[in-house]
Amino acid sequence: MLKENLENVRKNIKKACEKAGRDVSEVTLIAVSKTKPVPMLQEAYDAGSRDFGENKVQEIMDKYPVLPQDIRWHMIGHLQRNKVKYIVDKVCLIHSVDSLRLAEEISSQAEKKKVEVDILVEVNIAHEESKFGTSREEAISLVEEISKLPHIHVKGLMTIAPFVENPEDNRKYFKQIKELSVDIMKKNIDNVSMEILSMGMTGDYMVAVEEGATMVRVGTGIFGERNYNI
Repeated sequence: MLKENLENVRKNIKKACEKAGRDVSEVTLIAVSKTKPVPMLQEAYDAGSRDFGENKVQEIMDKYPVLPQDIRWHMIGHLQRNKVKYIVDKVCLIHSVDSLRLAEEISSQAEKKKVEVDILVEVNIAHEESKFGTSREEAISLVEEISKLPHIHVKGLMTIAPFVENPEDNRKYFKQIKELSVDIMKKNIDNVSMEILSMGMTGDYMVAVEEGATMVRVGTGIFGERNYNI
């Protein structure tokens, strides 16, 4: 079942790329494996997945040592400063940097571990009170501040669009993130590239791809519904 789910998601990404005149190689599918047990991740790995997204530091810590070492781990959930030290040398990308203080902590811990860390700036594009992320208005100045820090590289933007019944309702937000990335690119800030746009989840990833997403974060569409009571 999981293998078929993965195949379906990949086909949908291909379809969205074709519609937008993009090459499918431009889009990375991140299997969002939060709350899922190791055997399920192994099954997804065996079906070709190499990029896995986790929301909690503890889950990365638990899964990292027991799964294949060529997995690329993505920290996609809200990251507390006191937990940064556990994952800076384990993840390939931190998607959820939403403040200068968090970026400073990542930079400091990266120096201690002698690693370079790629990050995305999280933008709360729909101004939802329940979500983390900087505002669109403050994003450029935050990127400029973070760009000055050592051992940390801004690779793009991430957003979590609202939960909607109709994915078309989120198209405007994906467009806005793309426009924001173009505005930032035009500033030619040292240590900043906008090569990654992490946007789109199970309900709306096809629309996100059509609007320029280079990473989509799909959990339920691959692993099925989550049981938060375990």
